[in-house]
Amino acid sequence: MSRFDKIAARLPEYGIDAMLVTGAANRLYAAGFPSSAGAALVTAGKSWFVTDCRYIEAARKRVTGAEIVESVTGRSARQILAEIVKERGLKKVGFEAQYMTVEEYRLWEKALECELTDAGKLLQELRAVKDQGELDCLIGAQRIAEKALEETFAFIKPGRTEQEISAYLQYRMLCGGAEKMSFEPIVVSGSNGSMPHGVPSAKPVAEGEFITIDFGCVWGGYCSDTTRTVAVGHVTEEMDKVYHTVLKAQLAGIAAAKAGVSGKTVHEAAAKVIEDAGYGEYFGHGFGHSLGVEIHEDPRASSANGAPLPAGAVISAEPGIYIPGRFGVRIEDVIVITEEGNQDITLFPKELTIL
Repeated sequence: MSRFDKIAARLPEYGIDAMLVTGAANRLYAAGFPSSAGAALVTAGKSWFVTDCRYIEAARKRVTGAEIVESVTGRSARQILAEIVKERGLKKVGFEAQYMTVEEYRLWEKALECELTDAGKLLQELRAVKDQGELDCLIGAQRIAEKALEETFAFIKPGRTEQEISAYLQYRMLCGGAEKMSFEPIVVSGSNGSMPHGVPSAKPVAEGEFITIDFGCVWGGYCSDTTRTVAVGHVTEEMDKVYHTVLKAQLAGIAAAKAGVSGKTVHEAAAKVIEDAGYGEYFGHGFGHSLGVEIHEDPRASSANGAPLPAGAVISAEPGIYIPGRFGVRIEDVIVITEEGNQDITLFPKELTIL
């Protein structure tokens, strides 16, 4: 069954005749094909994938489950799909409110002779549960990233700047087969490490500091996401305590994660460890997020998500402690939720490493 068929099978649940897919991430999910332009229309009987001359040859080779149509000057994807909506007599068409701007909505509303209704949740729910092909891509991306991190550890030494380490890490991922980065790597050391999403700077790393490295790459269209915090030279007693508190919290959250358990419950299992150790005020974000064709997807393992996690969901496991002006520690793996528990697809060691 193609992804287009999976979407079509859910149309009756949303009371719609068709699903309009315009967001880049959802186009990639549906067609298995990355492009910066185009749109798809999915009905119970047939699907169409429209793109322009930049992608048409590749799309015809790679996209299955839909008729491939080329848009040209004077006949845009919007015009082509408007003709199909009219010819097929489609009355109610779903769209993705999460991705469509107000201006885009107005243009589609004007072009289509039908009622547009928000059905973005349909794609969210499908993307939340990964099939084996998706898992294979996620694992492939993880392996490329992990090999690059091992190579980068050999590059790190006092005097290297955060920016140099980030650049080298990205280079090694690309050499290993990455298509691109999942996001701009976070490489922060010493007092910069207290900023969870700090930006790599020209600051040199120094003896006695932690370096937090949060990074990932894309392979097969899917993202990896890993964080490791390592020390340079030596650690203090407090640094050691904080590191092992974060590791204990991560393991507690992972142990709690299984199908049917809420994201909130998983988050709270980890947060309790940090709170009991006296560092509760220094952990302000959620335990984790899902990832796939985008680096941040649903469902989340956070205090805001009281819904049960479905089997097949993939979430990050990334608690942290961030002491302003001093240092920070975050450890992140990626786990696949199963009926029995979960599978950790991150293989990189996470015992305290001192370079």
